[in-house]
Amino acid sequence: MAKADRQRGNSEKRERILQGALRAFAQNGFYNTRVSDVASEAGVADGTIYLYFKNKDDLLISLFEDRMEWIIDRLRDELEAVDGGVLPRLRAFVQLHFHLAVEHRDLAEFITVELRQSAKFVKEYENPKFGAYLEILRSLIERGQREGVLRSDLDSRLVSRAIFGALDEVLLQLALAHKPPADVTDEAHQIAEMLIDGLTPREHHKPTSTE
Repeated sequence: MAKADRQRGNSEKRERILQGALRAFAQNGFYNTRVSDVASEAGVADGTIYLYFKNKDDLLISLFEDRMEWIIDRLRDELEAVDGGVLPRLRAFVQLHFHLAVEHRDLAEFITVELRQSAKFVKEYENPKFGAYLEILRSLIERGQREGVLRSDLDSRLVSRAIFGALDEVLLQLALAHKPPADVTDEAHQIAEMLIDGLTPREHHKPTSTE
């Protein structure tokens, strides 16, 4: 077998294992999932897992990095295609985040629930992919501040983390409730407008009617 064919085969088998892990973690929970469960879902021998990953924690972290890279690439591509400036892109950011709950339920449950079950992930992992995700949001906020459409008195780092925390909590509820797509769209709209209202300079707010 040629080297390129071996590399492609290894890459495909690694992806099968990651997909199997995602299904197993979502169905059974991280603690209750055994390596043999992942192997069964992936259609490989138990020992094959250890050719690609050191242990279950390493598998969980690798799965997170791989899927976050996909999410980040999708966010960048779709936000780049949004016309109209910062505010429409912030709305699109919220919509894309919430639509994970209906388009990829296993992935949404994995990110919001199962990652927190790994002590290694929580305590030791530096999480560069999460930093890259936050940087997309932070860059949107800072662009809005430069353009005067978002409040300049707010710390973009703090705001980006606060927004993510709010979105993550709602995503958890949407994923566990198995909401239909229409409900997710409506809830994303409500959350996006609430966030934008808080970020918009006061002089841009419409005056309250005195009638």
